[in-house]
Amino acid sequence: MPTKEHVKRSKSLSDALQQLRSQLPYLPQTLKLVWQAARWWSLASISLLIAQGLLPVAAVYLTRSVVNGLVEIQRNQSSLTPLIITISLYALVLVAREVMSSVAKWVRQAQSELVQDHIQGLIHNQALRLDLSFFESSEYYNKLHRARTDAINRPLALIENIGSLMQNGITLIAMFVVLIPFGWALPLLLLASTLPALFVVLRFTLRFHHWRIRNTANVRRSLYLDWLITDRDSSLELRLFDLGRFFQKNFQTLRKKLRIEQVRLTRDQAAAELVAISFGLLSMFGGLLWMFAKFRQGLFSLGDLAMFFQAFSQGQRLMRTLLNNVGEVYRNIIFLENLFEYLNLKANILEPENPRPLPDMGRADIHFEQISFAYPNSSRKALADFSLTIKAGQITALVGTNGAGKSTLVKLLCRFYDPLAGRITLAGEDLKKFSPAELSRQISVLFQEPVHYHATASDNIAYGDLHNNPTSERIMDAARKAGADSPICRLPEEYNSLLGRWFGGHELSVGEWQRVALARAFLRRSPIIILDEPTSAMDSWAENDWLKRFKELAEGRTAIIITHRFTTAMLADRIHVMDKGAVIEAGSHQELMALNGSYAASWQQQIRRSYDLEGGRC
Repeated sequence: MPTKEHVKRSKSLSDALQQLRSQLPYLPQTLKLVWQAARWWSLASISLLIAQGLLPVAAVYLTRSVVNGLVEIQRNQSSLTPLIITISLYALVLVAREVMSSVAKWVRQAQSELVQDHIQGLIHNQALRLDLSFFESSEYYNKLHRARTDAINRPLALIENIGSLMQNGITLIAMFVVLIPFGWALPLLLLASTLPALFVVLRFTLRFHHWRIRNTANVRRSLYLDWLITDRDSSLELRLFDLGRFFQKNFQTLRKKLRIEQVRLTRDQAAAELVAISFGLLSMFGGLLWMFAKFRQGLFSLGDLAMFFQAFSQGQRLMRTLLNNVGEVYRNIIFLENLFEYLNLKANILEPENPRPLPDMGRADIHFEQISFAYPNSSRKALADFSLTIKAGQITALVGTNGAGKSTLVKLLCRFYDPLAGRITLAGEDLKKFSPAELSRQISVLFQEPVHYHATASDNIAYGDLHNNPTSERIMDAARKAGADSPICRLPEEYNSLLGRWFGGHELSVGEWQRVALARAFLRRSPIIILDEPTSAMDSWAENDWLKRFKELAEGRTAIIITHRFTTAMLADRIHVMDKGAVIEAGSHQELMALNGSYAASWQQQIRRSYDLEGGRC
């Protein structure tokens, strides 16, 4: 009667085989991917593998000839010439094996670099293609991590494993042919001696894969903690609040858990492999005893015995290697699911089949019509049945408390997301009818937390309109208009100075970085410009200087300003006061002050706070 352990092992092997069958469709996809990346190098690799598979068989045959030749010379004192020729051929085979091995390394390296670059390009293309909703999902980052970390080298590893499988398979078939003259039982014994190793390979490959999937989030968290402890941006708070040891302890605890589980898996695998190898050695010992008995009976020569020993021992080694290759193929196919799972993600924001031409954006009013929207994985609606009109050619300010929905409107207008209900129109046409890429080119945005590009100051600004190859004059003009010219000109190489610490450049203050980002937004000559808290990091003097120029910069454009500073909002032609996803007041600064509502109360509060601070009172 089968024991629980036997049932468990049988189920484990069955699961492994079932999962292997489900993963096999990824094999042709991978082969196609490698072929696209490195066609000629792949052909060279296949040719070398076939040749390398046949050379060991030639060496085994020549071994028997050498041994029999030596015996013949010892018995009959015959000529050395045939033996010298055989030994020379044997040496030539060994030299050819070494030469081919070196050439194969070169071919594999070239193939590897091309395949890795190709896959990295596919991952980058997918990351750029997917819309913003994916980047707010932890599951997306798990998939990205597995695709980038676990799967980036898997296609080439799979090709190498398949190549090794083919090479060793050719050699093994030839070894079987060598053993058949000694009796059919010997190839069968060789095959049976390696079956336990097959079970070990499949079982532990599946266990390891399940462990990796289960612990993806833990691995990502350990990387995050490592970054937190060593990154410059977090170093100030870690020292101020004495958090360094706390996060270090968390990192060590998490790493200990991962380490213990990995070591336990490896220990169990080593024990199982020891049992499988012992069975294989006993099988070879039995075969040797049988061959020795036949040799004593005079049925086989000493060369036959030497050839059998080499063929059987190499056959066993090849079988184990072959099974390891099968295990690696299995493991790589399983992990390749992560790559193709990521590459098969479908974007929500799609290009329309027949995109409409964009209207004259400088003259097109923007209408938000009964918009409802909630962020991914959130049950709370940021906007509900929301309507608003932004007039073309005007400066419109959106003010209100945090979470009122101001930035959400900007994200919807840029089509980072689509509303759950309602629509946004330009000149009466739904945004979904336009090409997202064409729409993006018509909008400039200064985000609340702009990217600090670790590149030259000139490049930092040029990125705002890179497709139009901006000249140095345009870049410097945008910098002057944004107030970024002064801090840039204080740098040693001015506009050619490298910004950011990552590559040994110059660090700017928060306000200076914001001015550079503002210059980037101004460089793009787009009819719609959106500024999210444009003066939040500026002192009152810098804000005053910027406000004096802003009206001129916005001339002829539709400008949308999101701000908490009413001194900035008062420049707008129309101000919309938002609260909890709705507009509660609208009008010019003078109209809203006359209304004496929420805007007027907030204005008085800000003015009073500024006065108190200037007077030295808190």
